[in-house]
Amino acid sequence: MESCFITTPLGLTKIVGDEAGISEVTILNDNTKDKLTDIIPEILEDCVIQLCEYFEGSRTSFDLKLNPEGSEFQKSIWSLLCEIPYGKTISYLELSKRFGNVKAIRAVANANGKNPLWIIVPCHRVIGSDGSLTGYAGGLHRKKWLLEHESPYKQQRLF
Repeated sequence: MESCFITTPLGLTKIVGDEAGISEVTILNDNTKDKLTDIIPEILEDCVIQLCEYFEGSRTSFDLKLNPEGSEFQKSIWSLLCEIPYGKTISYLELSKRFGNVKAIRAVANANGKNPLWIIVPCHRVIGSDGSLTGYAGGLHRKKWLLEHESPYKQQRLF
C-alpha cells in the first residue's frame, strides 16, 4: 500500500492505494504542512491529478480504479452514491429508495458515513429530506463548500 498527503482547499488530504486501486481518500483535521508528500507514488499520481482538477473546477467525474474496504452492503451504497450527478443532491430517503428498501434508511445513512473515498464517492451529495445539510464526517462546513463548489449557480458575495 502506498500513501501520500496533499493540500486541498479544504485541508490536508490523505490518499492510499495500490495496484488494486484507490482504497482511501480522507480529509484530515491536522493541517500540519510537514506531512506533505514530496514525491507522489506513481500508483497515486492519477488520483492526485484528478482531485486537483476537481478543485480547479475542470473535472466533474472521476475515472479511477477504486478498491475501498467495506461490507458488500456498504459497497452497494457507495456504488449508488457514484450515480448521483455532479451538482445534484438527493436525500437519505431517496438513497434508501434507490437501494430498494426505504426501511433501511438508518443503515444506508451509516454506510454513507463510512465512505472511505472522500469526494470521489460523493457522499457529500446526500442531504436531509428537508434540504438540510446533515451528517458529514469531514464537517458540515466542508460539505457546504463542496456543494457550493459543484453548484451551477454561483452566488456572488455582497459583502
